[in-house]
Amino acid sequence: MEKLANNLSRGANNNTSHQLAFTLILFLTTFFVSAQDTNYEEGKKYILAGLEVTGLQSYNEQTVKTYTGLRDGQQITVPGDEISAIINKLWNLELFSDISFFVTKIEGDNIYLELNILERPTLTNVTVYGVKKGKIDEILKDTDLKKGKKITENLIANTKNYLQNKYKKKGFLNTKVTIVTAKDTSETNAQSMVVNIKKGTKVKIGHINFEGNEKLSDNKLKKSLKKTKEKSLKNILKLKRSKYIPEDYEADLVKLVENYAAKGYRDARVISDTITKNGEDLIDITIKVEEGNKYYFGEIDFVGNTVYSDRVLSQVLGIKKGDTYNGVLLKERIADNTKPDPNDLSSLYQNNGYMFSSINPVEMSAANDTINFEIRIIEGKETFLDHVTVDGNDKTNDHVIFRELRTRPGQKYNKADIIRSIRELGALGFFDAENVKPDVLNPDPNAGTVDLNYSLVESGSSQIELQGGYGGGGFIGTLGLSFSNFSIQNLFKGEAYKPVPMGDGQTFALRLQASQTFRVYSLNFSEPWLGGRKPVSFSTSLSRTKQFSYDFNATGADRFRPDKDRSFTITGITLGLAKRVQWPDDFFTISHSVGYQLYQFNNYDLGLFNFGDGNSNSLTYTLGISRRSSGPNPIYPTSGSNFEVRAKFTPPWSLFNGLDYDQLNADLATAIDNGDQSEIERVDQERFKWLEYYKVNFKGDWYTTLAGNVGSKSLVLRTNAEFGFLGNYNSNAGLVPFERFYVGGDGMGNFTLDGRENIQLRGYENQSITPYVVDPVSQRLEQAGGVIYNKFSMELRYPLTLKPSASIYGLAFAEGGNAFDNFKSFNPFEIKRSVGAGLRIFMPAFGLLGIDFGYGFDSDANPGSVGPSGWQTHFIIGQQF
Repeated sequence: MEKLANNLSRGANNNTSHQLAFTLILFLTTFFVSAQDTNYEEGKKYILAGLEVTGLQSYNEQTVKTYTGLRDGQQITVPGDEISAIINKLWNLELFSDISFFVTKIEGDNIYLELNILERPTLTNVTVYGVKKGKIDEILKDTDLKKGKKITENLIANTKNYLQNKYKKKGFLNTKVTIVTAKDTSETNAQSMVVNIKKGTKVKIGHINFEGNEKLSDNKLKKSLKKTKEKSLKNILKLKRSKYIPEDYEADLVKLVENYAAKGYRDARVISDTITKNGEDLIDITIKVEEGNKYYFGEIDFVGNTVYSDRVLSQVLGIKKGDTYNGVLLKERIADNTKPDPNDLSSLYQNNGYMFSSINPVEMSAANDTINFEIRIIEGKETFLDHVTVDGNDKTNDHVIFRELRTRPGQKYNKADIIRSIRELGALGFFDAENVKPDVLNPDPNAGTVDLNYSLVESGSSQIELQGGYGGGGFIGTLGLSFSNFSIQNLFKGEAYKPVPMGDGQTFALRLQASQTFRVYSLNFSEPWLGGRKPVSFSTSLSRTKQFSYDFNATGADRFRPDKDRSFTITGITLGLAKRVQWPDDFFTISHSVGYQLYQFNNYDLGLFNFGDGNSNSLTYTLGISRRSSGPNPIYPTSGSNFEVRAKFTPPWSLFNGLDYDQLNADLATAIDNGDQSEIERVDQERFKWLEYYKVNFKGDWYTTLAGNVGSKSLVLRTNAEFGFLGNYNSNAGLVPFERFYVGGDGMGNFTLDGRENIQLRGYENQSITPYVVDPVSQRLEQAGGVIYNKFSMELRYPLTLKPSASIYGLAFAEGGNAFDNFKSFNPFEIKRSVGAGLRIFMPAFGLLGIDFGYGFDSDANPGSVGPSGWQTHFIIGQQF
């Protein structure tokens, strides 16, 4: 039989039309064949005697046959739904541009079919014009234009639409995208693609005009358009962009209406907005508004409340009869979703166990300019926590997590407790604070129960410091190990080393540093829950530092050759206890610590004391009171504050050591006048056998979210104030040369032997803002360290990423501070000022890394310094500001 030219096909765009065409063709085929006296009948069942697949270029014929599901010998109805279903099935693969069935022969009940397929071309390579080379890979990834992709009309259309919308969102409203394909003869049925992007210039807003506004001025309405600004010098200076972004503009129109509603004009609306081209890259916008009348709150009645009285609810609502109507404020006082712990009616109920409560304000009447409301409350059943679970903690033991949770099975549901639990888990440092997710499961309003699960993502909690460098005439090596989720009880269990025993929330740190001239060893351990039942932490630290003398006047390799017979050694131990308390609130911690340090001089003149042989002792008690509520992410806090007052005391040895300090001072003055060095050393050894002083420090940090929601990627303002004072009980005994304040620079704890505090003040060299005094013995002008200091700073922070692998944020700062050599000269307003910018990177394995560029406006404390300090670069390692 002659091959029939009846094409049973599916088109590219209209499935229904092709199915109709398929049915029509089969009908015509039936009619034609019947007219030739064949046995082909409409809707007749046949036995498939053969199927031939033609038109294939890259696919195997047997593979296509298998996919159709047709096999020789099976019964098939022609025409029928089976053929149509096969066409649909093949078409959905998006591999073919045309699919056709032909009836090639009929012999009795046997039918022979031909499936003709036109394959879509395959993409080989893509060339992109009109953008920077660095952006091409991003475009190819976003549009999924990769080698081997089948080229379809949808692929081309979607790619074009995506690119045009991408650049329109950036202000390039005139973006044109052209996509052309061409045959690629290097491969079978392949095509290459050229994408040409013509962004044009950014379209900016020339003027924004308003019509119909009488109650609110143009300027007030323009301020409500947060992301839609005119092109003007004023906005440029304020760093306000004037690009026209359609999505932002539509959102700003909503805010404009909300601005009216916040001022009492609840019926205000935008009647029309017109955009007029004012050149190639400039447009004007005209917004016509209808303001309506100004309204006021009338009677506000509460209905359905039994847990709280009308008086309590009215106090929380904070809206009184006669107040200007503010629809936005009313919604926030009912339920404010912009804050994690708002003071609204919904939180009032949810913080007291009524999870299933609902609160809806309903307008009851609007008489003249007064709107009366009825706030309808469905309190629901009091809700209790049934099960509290955690998941995602592969290393950290469950008890470490559960002891930090403020939610327990059997307790009332409390939204504030959940938020506090999130903060506490983030503060541990063992988990990604941005991914602590509390999931409410199995809510049962009838039983009044709910399950709570905390989903956690563990992050690295150990740090390794391994570094080497050249300084002081030789190699300086440092090895530091810090484990903040240590488990000492598994110390002797070999299977627990992964690579060290982990999971009990303890802290263990070991640090070794050595060079030709000094050795430093320190070991620290802390248990945050001593005994495991109450939040009482125990800490201990051991340290030993040994400094060898060397010949300062020598040259070459001999200069830093240590003299092992001349040394200065400090050995110290500290024991501490700290407890979280419930008053004034449960953010407070009171800490106590006792420390002892032994200073041993062996023919070593350090300059701190006037003797080179002998011992000095320091026994101290430190009392600390702190309140820490910043969070939820300890690396990037977005809310809350941290305060700490720390007072350090030695016993008042001068009250009972029997020394006559007036006589000692007289003897010292005489020895200095006579140049009697041995007498000078004797006096100092007696005066400083036991160090006597007290020291008070204060530090406060506040974190305020300026843009974005609290706890998310938001712009944060950190403000800081610090103060420190070193004093003595007996003025005749004099101030000790230890424990002083050195202001300026990065604030890092450089290697020192005198217990000094290094206070950060960027824009100045390290420790450069420290007063100089005349040494009574040498009569030289020396930097002796400050006995009092103060500092104030402000930082604007914005995160670039807050992922577990790395948290990165940028900052801009302004700060000022100073140090003084006595209380009489102290002036809190006499400060050294600086501004600058910086970057912080926190990686779990390395801690905090950063760089700051600061400009100091004033001169430092060096008597020879004149003019501003100028630009200074500071590198930050392992310390957070």
